[in-house]
Amino acid sequence: MSSGNNNHWTGGNRIELLENGEQFFPRVFDAIRKARREVIAETFILFEDKVGLQLHAAMREAAQRGVKIDLMIDGFGSPDLSREFIEGLTLAGVKVRVFDPGQRFMGQRLNVFRRMHRKIVVVDGERAFVGGINYSADHLLDFGPKAKQDYAVELAGPIVGEIHQFVLRAIALGGKGASWFRRRLKLAPPVNQVRAGEADAMFVTRDNRRHTNDIERQYRAAIRAARRRIVIANAYFFPGYLLIKELRRAARRGVDVRLVLQGEPDMPIVKTAASMLYHHLLHAGVRIYEYCDRPLHGKVALMDDRWSTVGSSNLDPLSLSLNLEANVIVRDAAFNQVLWERMDRLMQHSCKQVEAADLASEWSGWRLVRSFFVFHILRWYPALLGRLPRHAPRLTPAEATDLASRRGSGRSDPAGGATRTEAA
Repeated sequence: MSSGNNNHWTGGNRIELLENGEQFFPRVFDAIRKARREVIAETFILFEDKVGLQLHAAMREAAQRGVKIDLMIDGFGSPDLSREFIEGLTLAGVKVRVFDPGQRFMGQRLNVFRRMHRKIVVVDGERAFVGGINYSADHLLDFGPKAKQDYAVELAGPIVGEIHQFVLRAIALGGKGASWFRRRLKLAPPVNQVRAGEADAMFVTRDNRRHTNDIERQYRAAIRAARRRIVIANAYFFPGYLLIKELRRAARRGVDVRLVLQGEPDMPIVKTAASMLYHHLLHAGVRIYEYCDRPLHGKVALMDDRWSTVGSSNLDPLSLSLNLEANVIVRDAAFNQVLWERMDRLMQHSCKQVEAADLASEWSGWRLVRSFFVFHILRWYPALLGRLPRHAPRLTPAEATDLASRRGSGRSDPAGGATRTEAA
């Protein structure tokens, strides 16, 4: 599923940062209810909880008054939606497509790699939402201590036309494997977009064919160009060797480099993996903050006073080498300032800064051995993971899969919230 992504700046956009489900869900559901022609949505996780049911209701209402609704969910991330939930959408006219639905073996899902991890909504080709927030109650503060901290953006302006073309192409190519078809695919012209603001934006995606490292390359280029500050807040942090090298170089030339990572992870291995890099980064002058209020799920960054990014891509092997991802990169001082204020507040009030002294008790011999292996893992894993089978996942109508024939084994709870987590 090629993105057709040209990685160019598009001017004249209005971009608003949305923090957590409290800001994101009302904005998306309202946009769907006000849609006139079309809604296209992609998500990795859709739970059948109070958030999923609100999305369900908004899409049904829009479809019943004639709006064309297309919903893509991932077969690994959203495997346990009930038959009633799916049929409630499809009977109203919503097209529900499953990205690479997988069969279970002895109750286990085997289709782990190369997932559709994007979170995108486009309404009438005029408004778009991109970020890291899934449709599940664990993105709301009332979920409790395990509620996720996360971000998305709402966009208006010419960049929405590019995102719209991308999601249309993703649908069209999902059921077609032939390169002949891909080369000759013609899409409807984009909705005419008028200027909505002053921000420049770039829509950048990652796939397993033509755009295997576009998001990582944009990160590295921005880090190289940074002269004053770099702040990266990322839930799953274990990037490749080249990105780590650029961070260390930036810190050594005097850039204020800060990482906001998980201190209360939803999966313990996440913190373990990131902490293996702490000595290496702290020694170069990188400052590390662990977010301790609850699990961090955000994937955001800012460089200097104008460059920022928000999206679905973690900085880990799955996002950088296997999954299908989407980020928006923004070049705008006002947006950068808003994101900086949110990150600064997090670091000041919700984080513990990791100091070299906190790690001093570790036996130096073991640290040297571990550093040797970590160095080589970071250096070679992008190439090694890239050799995994590159099957061509297809979009399958939900009614054609066994997805709707199962109730979730702990995943779906209409009265409450999700009880399992994914690297999302």
